[in-house]
Amino acid sequence: MKLILNLYLLILIGVDCDPFENQKEHNSLTTIEVEDGWKLLFDGKTTNGLRNYGKQTLGKSWIVQNGTLHLSEKGGGDIVITSKNYTDFELYLEWKISKGGNSGIIYNVVESSDYDFAWMTGPEMQILDDEGHTDGKILKHRAGDLYDIIQCEHLTVYEPGEWNKIRIVSKNRQVEHWQNGQKVVSFEMGTPQWQELIDHSKFKEWQGFGSSDKGYIVLQDHGDKVWFRNIKIRDL
Repeated sequence: MKLILNLYLLILIGVDCDPFENQKEHNSLTTIEVEDGWKLLFDGKTTNGLRNYGKQTLGKSWIVQNGTLHLSEKGGGDIVITSKNYTDFELYLEWKISKGGNSGIIYNVVESSDYDFAWMTGPEMQILDDEGHTDGKILKHRAGDLYDIIQCEHLTVYEPGEWNKIRIVSKNRQVEHWQNGQKVVSFEMGTPQWQELIDHSKFKEWQGFGSSDKGYIVLQDHGDKVWFRNIKIRDL
């Protein structure tokens, strides 16, 4: 009975079991994951298939380091990690940040000569050292937040140098951010309420922001050292 009650409480506060908790080898897919439609976006050995936003090449600051995709210094440029536009998807990855660091995961990105940067069209799940960066004092700018639009329901980020596990789930314009096993943000795109949220954010003057229901997924170069691993996605 106690076990059942505990599971019920986890469901109530938006906690789920990590589907990759028992993964034995990083940057790989199990047979079950392959059957479920997961695709690996980073093999842990090369930067094959990865490029900068608006380019067909990748800046030298993005390197492979001990099985991680690592932004080693500023000037690497935002990195496109998907080879196609995604509409309904589930993204999983793990990240860790340097002390005082800032980065992000940007999705539904429209790549066009009309937009110089990925963040001009795509919403961002914030990556941040909440304690060591000034943005950590700003609601809607903390790790897991929908940057400058919706703040996390729970503060779940780990300290710099520790791995955080995230999921972004998008289905029929319903979007969820999951961080370290807890659902921290949920919203629906394309509604009057969504536009109202944009109108009260720094993106209100950017025509086209948050209006696409599909796009590329991009990791941000914010000039700080950041590491990623176990990057995988599946269509929903």
